Amino acid sequence: MIKHALFVRLEAKPGHEKEVAQFLQVGLDLAQQEKTTPVWFALQLGPSTFGIFDAFADEAGRQAHLNGPIAQALMASAPKLLAEAPSIERIDVLGAKLPG
Repeated sequence: MIKHALFVRLEAKPGHEKEVAQFLQVGLDLAQQEKTTPVWFALQLGPSTFGIFDAFADEAGRQAHLNGPIAQALMASAPKLLAEAPSIERIDVLGAKLPG
């Protein structure tokens, strides 16, 4: 059962919106390889505002994701692509409906 999640808000630097969207597409490929990340969404919240929502069965899975290749790539790309540091929120999931 999904119990833990992360919501990451990303604000693209002016002129870097397409690059952030492309980065998130690469992130999807990486997320599909993570066995402890069963839920992963890349979001566009506004013209220059993006987000990532991902969820995990346990804290170990969430921590593995935070230490994994997506987080490393995000932090390496942040100075070039983002107007500010990513906002990372830890969330407890109270309920979820997922495909069977």
